[in-house]
Amino acid sequence: MPERDDGDRPMNEPVRIGVLGCADIAVRRMLPGFAAAADTEVVAVASRSRQKAQSVAQSFGARAVHGYAELLGMGDVDAVYVPLPAALHDRWAEAALAAGKHVLVEKPLAESAKRAEYLFDLARDRRLALMDNVMFVHHPRHEAVRGLVADGAIGELRSFHAAFTVPALPDTDIRYRPELGGGALADVGIYPLRAALHFLGPGLEVVGADLVRGPGRAVETAGAALLRTPERVTAHLTFGMDNAYVSRYELWGSAGRITVDRAFTAPADFVPVLELHRNGCREEIRQDPHDQVAATIEAFVTSVRAGAAPRNAVLRQAGLLDEVRERCA
Repeated sequence: MPERDDGDRPMNEPVRIGVLGCADIAVRRMLPGFAAAADTEVVAVASRSRQKAQSVAQSFGARAVHGYAELLGMGDVDAVYVPLPAALHDRWAEAALAAGKHVLVEKPLAESAKRAEYLFDLARDRRLALMDNVMFVHHPRHEAVRGLVADGAIGELRSFHAAFTVPALPDTDIRYRPELGGGALADVGIYPLRAALHFLGPGLEVVGADLVRGPGRAVETAGAALLRTPERVTAHLTFGMDNAYVSRYELWGSAGRITVDRAFTAPADFVPVLELHRNGCREEIRQDPHDQVAATIEAFVTSVRAGAAPRNAVLRQAGLLDEVRERCA
């Protein structure tokens, strides 16, 4: 007999997905990803608008559900994806876990590190997977960069520099609304912050930060942070949502540096190029394209079948977000 999960379904059957909300990232990236994956099946799409739920669900051969709570009561949904506004993430992640569903939630997971830890403890106690949807960490080029650094390609690591900035959004965009958890730090600042953790480890601490509120805005629209490891390797982070588009990071060492462009939101057909600068020369290391949406879904399915997901990076990320806010209070 095939191995079975904690329900009555074989482990090798597709994970049945319900989606809470019809946000752009759900319709444009995640729903097509779930539909294309062999190990997931889109079962239901919920919205506060019956018409919107019907329109989106029909496109993916799923059932339309009016209201998020109704979807959580469906017995044929194994896991939910939560692409709601940031202020609603932890509320609906908690509700989904309480309903016995595995959860993939857009970043940030929760409003504070304390809340994030509570949610992970709840998931652990119920043997459920809880994962945030920071997708770039599942792209193999970042492991290739780690390998270069570990092999001494740039000598001893001295500092990490990362930026993620995007052009101004429409005035009606929810990311300008504080009551919905808007602001540049949670929306775009989380990317360079997570990248710093990815390369420098959990010992990072915030030593300085600044959040800038643009004219007429009720939330911060840009910011910067300086972090350091116990060994005094520094991380210099810049982010904003009223800027020219930049998505890149660099690692500087005693004998060279590595540059990665289109670092955080590369499309599936993008050909990654790592730039290695040393000895006065520039070397391009080309890699195969990779679909980081598909890789994220694969990682989530693995966590669902294990009944648990890695938590340390997400918890430290939440702690650093708290530290940045405290520095700027």
